[in-house]
Amino acid sequence: MIDPITLAVLKGRLEQVADEMDATLFRSAFNPIIAEAHDASHGLYHAVTGETLVQGKSGLPIFVGAMAFAVKAVIDKAAKDGDLTDGDVYIFNDPYDGGTHLSDFKLVRPFFRNGKVFCYLASVGHWHDVGGNVPGNYNPVATECFQEGMMIPPVRLYAAGKLRQDVVDILRANTRLPDSLYGDMNGQVNALDLGAKRLHALLDEYTDATVAEALAELKARAALQFRSLIRDLPDGRYAAEDFLDNDGIRDEALRIGLEVVIQGESLTLDFTRTSPACAGPVNIARSTAIAACYVAIKHIFPDVPANSGVLEPVRFVIPETSLISVRAPKPVGGYTETILRVIDVIFSAFAQIAPDRVNGCAYGTINALSLAGHRKDGRRWVMFSFFGGGHGGHPNGDGLNHGNAPISMATIPPLEILEAAYPVAFTEWSLRADSGGAGKHRGGLGAIYEIELLEEEADLFLFGERGKYAPAGVLGGQAALRNRFTYPKDGKPTEPAMVSKLHDAKLKKGDRIRLETPGGGGYGPAAERRQEAITEDLRLGYVTEEGVARNYRKPAAMKQVP
Repeated sequence: MIDPITLAVLKGRLEQVADEMDATLFRSAFNPIIAEAHDASHGLYHAVTGETLVQGKSGLPIFVGAMAFAVKAVIDKAAKDGDLTDGDVYIFNDPYDGGTHLSDFKLVRPFFRNGKVFCYLASVGHWHDVGGNVPGNYNPVATECFQEGMMIPPVRLYAAGKLRQDVVDILRANTRLPDSLYGDMNGQVNALDLGAKRLHALLDEYTDATVAEALAELKARAALQFRSLIRDLPDGRYAAEDFLDNDGIRDEALRIGLEVVIQGESLTLDFTRTSPACAGPVNIARSTAIAACYVAIKHIFPDVPANSGVLEPVRFVIPETSLISVRAPKPVGGYTETILRVIDVIFSAFAQIAPDRVNGCAYGTINALSLAGHRKDGRRWVMFSFFGGGHGGHPNGDGLNHGNAPISMATIPPLEILEAAYPVAFTEWSLRADSGGAGKHRGGLGAIYEIELLEEEADLFLFGERGKYAPAGVLGGQAALRNRFTYPKDGKPTEPAMVSKLHDAKLKKGDRIRLETPGGGGYGPAAERRQEAITEDLRLGYVTEEGVARNYRKPAAMKQVP
């Protein structure tokens, strides 16, 4: 049996392999969504099941669950073909087998030792543009995946170490930005090369058998740890629900309904009450839904490791007819909006179970914005970016102001990078006063972004949420302000008919668009907020006098809470 010191050392060394793979791609990628925002992830996966063994700490947690399905798809493909070889690298973006959406390209490499597959190395990154009807691929009116971009099943990019140029040619022919695609792809290949080099060195030092034993022990301990945490929770059934504004096609709300069942050391997440699959692109695949549940669990229980053992005590009930368990060709481009709502309902349910562990809901939308056009010399430009908002108040304090969505370790691209790369100017980038939900611990503030077009014309697309249903507070905390977007139409600031989604609006030089993002929900009753905290919020401009009068009792009557 492996001793605890060796286990701890190997845990750190294995995580370092994945972390170096992350860093390699972040430093070499061409597109800002990977290079600046870090929308990518790397890890080591089981040779037979594809389960997550180790994941880098800088990548997206949403890929912990999703990439296990992606690697298993490659394992099944290789088993069917019967000719897996050292030096093979598979590439694909099928969101139904590998999770998420078409923008996320997965590269999977079998790692051979002594003629056998020891494990798989995998890289996933969000490519800037992969075809489809909308530059940047967040098509808010897609009714099938073919309108969202090219879909590539698992195919070999490298066969026995030799690049298949025909595959590269197909990929480059199906994007508006072929050089960006080529650079990102090679960055991922280099990350896998480095991972293989580092892993070989580690196995040479500690032996294959010792490292394999460590990986098995880390998984077993993760399962044991989470079972222990579940056992400490009160048995029972707990329900919660939240809503998406619409699917971009029909202006009708969509329910994400959840029942949490705790019994001994088992946890059931039952999504039976969730709305059926919809026409528009807020559907997600089952693998993506499971990955979102893992992210929520990781928030509530931050000490659990990033490997598949955590999910062993969890049972998922996800009807095949649900919008969170779709198959092709249902559109899934807006998966980010739906997984955020899955996380929110888990937070809301656990507020009834473990109030000392949860926080108010975060702002709940990435507000995927695409601007695209041609420069004066005819070159195509596509600006795709996502934007921040407030995180929920929590047991220990106020929520984070202007953070990124809690599905990732990604960062919001800096305005300097966006202005340098694209013909736009940010005329405002500020915190949105009063946007955080009131509470004993206030929700974090959303932001205001105003963007001016500097080129002659551009097409505009927005894929957002939380325009109708505000991020909820917990334990008596109040909801945050909702999302708001305006763009010029007939000379007047106009809100989209679908509130949070807009397709193919036209902008001309000097036009400005304005995005006001939600804050986070509050934690605990507003009447229990300390007067000193309210005074400081006023001083910093986080709240206004009107906001205090609306959301809190008069200062003289405030309950003084130490």
